[in-house]
Amino acid sequence: MLKPVIAGPAGAAAGSAERATSFRWALAGLSLSMLLSSLGTSIANVALPTLAQAFSASFREVQWVILAYLLAVTTLIVGVGRLGDIADRRRLLLAGIFLFTAASVLCGVAPTLRLLIVARAVQGLGAAIMMSLAIAFIGETVPKERTGSAMGLLGTMSAIGTALGPSLGGILISGLGWRSIYFVNLPLGLLAFLLAWRCLPADRQAPAADRGRFDHAGTLLLALSLASYALAMTMGHVRFGAVNVALLVAAVVGVGMFVLAETRAASPLIPLAMFRDSVLSAGFAMSALVTTVVMATLVVGPFYLSGALALDAARVGLVMSSGPIVAALTGVPAGRLVDRFGAHRMSVAGLVAMAVGASVLTLLPTSFGVPGYVAPLIVITAGYALFQAANNTAVMANVRPDRRGVVSGMLGLSRNLGLITGASVMGSVFALGSSSADIMAARPEAIAAGMRTTFGVATALIVVGLAIATASRAISRRVALPTR
Repeated sequence: MLKPVIAGPAGAAAGSAERATSFRWALAGLSLSMLLSSLGTSIANVALPTLAQAFSASFREVQWVILAYLLAVTTLIVGVGRLGDIADRRRLLLAGIFLFTAASVLCGVAPTLRLLIVARAVQGLGAAIMMSLAIAFIGETVPKERTGSAMGLLGTMSAIGTALGPSLGGILISGLGWRSIYFVNLPLGLLAFLLAWRCLPADRQAPAADRGRFDHAGTLLLALSLASYALAMTMGHVRFGAVNVALLVAAVVGVGMFVLAETRAASPLIPLAMFRDSVLSAGFAMSALVTTVVMATLVVGPFYLSGALALDAARVGLVMSSGPIVAALTGVPAGRLVDRFGAHRMSVAGLVAMAVGASVLTLLPTSFGVPGYVAPLIVITAGYALFQAANNTAVMANVRPDRRGVVSGMLGLSRNLGLITGASVMGSVFALGSSSADIMAARPEAIAAGMRTTFGVATALIVVGLAIATASRAISRRVALPTR
């Protein structure tokens, strides 16, 4: 039955209130999707020792529980984003939430380590869909003047998932066993599915005949290249051997073949002309650089706090949680600042804050103790939250509806590549700066020196990001950019 139309100001006000309520519930569903995908990574890390004992496996074997998820997300996020542009985006997101939830249950009941690893890969596929399409849906569910706030909220939920994972996982494992860290996703996944099903708008894209074909060859080449790169950077505990070099070479060759395939494809996965857009190319590059620096805080922090400041494991965990907590608290306010002052200004402000925080860490002696580490970390993390909200808003601002999925996927890919690179490269810089073959046996002075060297490199990376932001602004002022 059709509802009667209420004329006049009262009817308009009622319609406006109904639309506002609808987009808020839709945004809640998208936010929950981001929470689940980030929780899927962080909550599993703490379970590795328990899994090794439960399955009588080595650390090298159980680390594939993490790698399977990471590889699935990294290799598939662009492809599933593009698929969302071609197929029904709403249905694909629902399928992603369902896959993630069902795979979580399969992880929880897995009788063998091999089946657990396979289930984690399927869970990673669901997470890739949720990550790429959650951002893509912002343009269809949120008023344009509130895009920054919405992007900030998604960043907040991602940070909450990262911060909540280790502590929640530890509590669940100690009380209910390791299987409970996967079963906890069941009620959250069902809620996310219900919100997405009830509140997300139907597909408003062009007819299927006008959307182009899916680029199978390009997708396969990109996935293989990214898998080779991710494995090269994560295998061997940041020590490059012959296998790592071979994988890195394979990744370079694969990227070359991918570029060649894209120039010949009638409907390419990633149109190379897209990179002529200075806002897009700069946004992807800065995102990778910034997340590389953020990963440095996660890699170096525990060693510095325990080795140089002599904190026990409990206090190290407490101090390390301050970063994600700050990101969670500042995400929404950062988004509001973006809406008020503009994406470019706030992106630069976030980069400047990160550069200041990183540079302070290169100067402070260990005598400043925990406050001397936490204060700059808070500045870095708050700057990152501001940058992320601003950069995501700038990149997605004028993207055509039929390209939102792939562009959102590339944003997610740039972040993942930054995290993978940061874990490997910044870990190597830390070891080099400490002049110690065994970090665990290094003296406090050596660890402090390694920390200062690492954040000296991090400061340089942020300065490069500022240079890219400045150059991109200058180019965009000279060229009127069309809708991407």
